[in-house]
Amino acid sequence: MKKLVLLMVSALLVAFAATAFAADGSWNRVKSAGKLVIGLDDAFPPMGYRDASGKLIGFDIDAAEEVGKRLGIKIEWQPTAWDGVIHSLNSKKFDAIWNGMTITDERAKQVAFTKPYIMDGQIAVVKFSEKRFKKIADLKNVKIGAQKGSSALNAVKKLPTAPAELKEYEDNPKALLDLEAGRIDVVVIDNVTGRDFIAKRPGQFKVVPGFISKEPFGVAFRKEDKELREKVQKTLDKMVKDGSLAKISRKWFAEDITNPKKW
Repeated sequence: MKKLVLLMVSALLVAFAATAFAADGSWNRVKSAGKLVIGLDDAFPPMGYRDASGKLIGFDIDAAEEVGKRLGIKIEWQPTAWDGVIHSLNSKKFDAIWNGMTITDERAKQVAFTKPYIMDGQIAVVKFSEKRFKKIADLKNVKIGAQKGSSALNAVKKLPTAPAELKEYEDNPKALLDLEAGRIDVVVIDNVTGRDFIAKRPGQFKVVPGFISKEPFGVAFRKEDKELREKVQKTLDKMVKDGSLAKISRKWFAEDITNPKKW
């Protein structure tokens, strides 16, 4: 009998702990306020930036607004300095960071991320008419362009074969101009940045299938806000399943880069 009582008590304690874990109050707090406040750097195209009129636009803006619509809450954007964005989140200046934030081990010690919603990283961009390169491994004996001081330079070192020539540029537009003119064969560039350029100049450039390096983007929450994170995650999962996130992706990148099966 004593063993049975102990087992029942243990089961009740486990159930209570699980309930306390799930109901941390974070979702009810946001729901009661009627809004989800999101921190971002508002100068990061195409994820989140301002148009000529000063209006916030971008992939993350559209995706978050759709999540808010489905959850029945408003999205309030809070521009903030990026170098202190995690501190600001944990100081409760906003509820989440949604701004093309790369998931890293170091950041994961400080915040709780959703699953990746976009796989960023370094990619190879070539002319639209290029037929030699079907995959990253085909980039042999080529002239490559990359921005000075960027992650692209490290990515070039990860290629299976060293380039015949590596040219460094002050910015990506200048590298792409040389690519268009045929002075180089490939531009190694950040995925979302490269696809933004491609979307704005259809028929000029394309991406060689595959990533040279991978850097997943996630939405960040305070570690204690498990319920809120789960609510947003489930909504994002539904948007992937019903194709609405893919639709937003095609608007900003001219193709769907939100499907995990393609990563």
